[in-house]
Amino acid sequence: MKIGSELNKNDVFLRREDYHKNLLRKINAVKETIKLGGGISAIDKQHSRGKLTARERIEKLIDKNSHFFELNTFAAFNMYNEFGGAPGSGTIFGIGKINGKNFVIVANDATVKAGAWFPITAKKNLRAQEIAIENRLPIVYLVDSAGVFLPLQDDIFSDKEHFGRVFRNNAIISSMGIPQIAAIMGPCVAGGAYLPIMSDEALIVEGEGSVFLAGSHLVKAAIGEEIDNEQLGGARVQSNISGVTDYIMKNDEECLIQIRNLVGKYGENNKAGFNRINPAPPKYSSHDIYGLIPEDGTKPYNTYELISRITDDSEIDEYKAGFGKSLITAYARIDGWAVGIVANQRNTVKTEKGEMQIGGVIYSDSADKASRFIMNCNQKKIPLIFLQDVTGFMVGSKAEHGGIIKDGAKMVNAVANSVVPKITIIAGNSFGAGNYAMCGKAYDPRFIFAYPNAKIAVMGGAQASSVLLDIRLKQMGKSEKEFTKDQKEKLLSEIINSYEETSNPLHAAARLRIDEIIDPALTREYISFSIECANNNPVIQHFNPGIIQT
Repeated sequence: MKIGSELNKNDVFLRREDYHKNLLRKINAVKETIKLGGGISAIDKQHSRGKLTARERIEKLIDKNSHFFELNTFAAFNMYNEFGGAPGSGTIFGIGKINGKNFVIVANDATVKAGAWFPITAKKNLRAQEIAIENRLPIVYLVDSAGVFLPLQDDIFSDKEHFGRVFRNNAIISSMGIPQIAAIMGPCVAGGAYLPIMSDEALIVEGEGSVFLAGSHLVKAAIGEEIDNEQLGGARVQSNISGVTDYIMKNDEECLIQIRNLVGKYGENNKAGFNRINPAPPKYSSHDIYGLIPEDGTKPYNTYELISRITDDSEIDEYKAGFGKSLITAYARIDGWAVGIVANQRNTVKTEKGEMQIGGVIYSDSADKASRFIMNCNQKKIPLIFLQDVTGFMVGSKAEHGGIIKDGAKMVNAVANSVVPKITIIAGNSFGAGNYAMCGKAYDPRFIFAYPNAKIAVMGGAQASSVLLDIRLKQMGKSEKEFTKDQKEKLLSEIINSYEETSNPLHAAARLRIDEIIDPALTREYISFSIECANNNPVIQHFNPGIIQT
């Protein structure tokens, strides 16, 4: 069925459009600052040593005129400020094409604290490896790091999701037959030495690259031996004497050319075989999304209009169209790929009992419908797209008596046990258990993205601030102190501002709770590329519908 319509580009549309474009401008401004890494002077210092920056290395490594699909750009944003910050967490990672094939590429940014690893850097590297494992994508590591950031070593060293997990993953990835290739383009010290050497092949740049378990200063302190780093673990020592590295390269450029030569000879693997035909553009412009979504996340809009700006020919095959209307479940195509869409409806809808304001709430019938639809997509090997703008499950006596917990659990169960690729777009609110049911980060989406207007929290700001204010006043009330109206309003304002800051998508992106904040007009492109990557893994486990209680 055809969906969508030409939007009336009136004052309301233009005001919304300006609001969202302004949010996007602010996000892009932050991104451009992050891309400077440690700043212009640090970049100049890198160049003065005859070295390329991490971003320049990636640009030369990937195919000309191709796009680097960068992820976790905002990692560590506004974190570690007491140490001067760590833009991008000192690491760049994403997916790029080398000789026409997709590779996960991870590059230390030596302009940021000499490429030292902060706690969030380890988490970012683990996410890169997770994406490689889930999508069976080979990895290229461009190593140039001083190792662990020692002032925070206690938060990065010994736990399950800390530094050591990276090397464990190196072993797991190789055992899966996923190639890993590492280029040592700077220092590679102590535990960090294991990452390139646990890769399948290692290149090293003469005069710049070095790899050893302990540098010359520590060697002297430990055993009294005096030796410089080049003699200890430089390119010629590690290639010609120890045999630790496999290729000696004269400079960065030669190293990157050699990587392209090596990976260009990789064979083809089987694909998952997701259905794809020649794509057709949507009937309506994707840029309409700016003027479609209200500035106020509590206001309604028609989600069908959003979907019509994403799907091929603005067409869907809706499943149970007249039932459970607070969720839209539909088969469609996006850039030719067959997909199953689960989307929160934010509009006022007509039911047999009259008009009902949906507002992104999930009702029992909707949860039941979505559970069955998710099982259908698993049975048919169709990737799932979750369009989140959810305020949670319905509450109140009527909902409780109707079994909302049971039906909600059924949907969460279906999402948790789904084995086809899941791609999540947070287009607005992502509150409470709605975040879980609509495949939030905890439910292993292959990729998860958010619009600049997204809000991610346990509940909406208005509800949360009211609850928090009541708690705060009761705590303060024990002192038998009376509060004036102005004092209460000031306290409420402080609570709201704090809550809004932590529910902001930049806060989530900094902590890797989402993979990237994206331009809404590029939703279709992000979904298509995500499925292209997912299609590289031929292993789709059998989905057992018996686990879903009915």
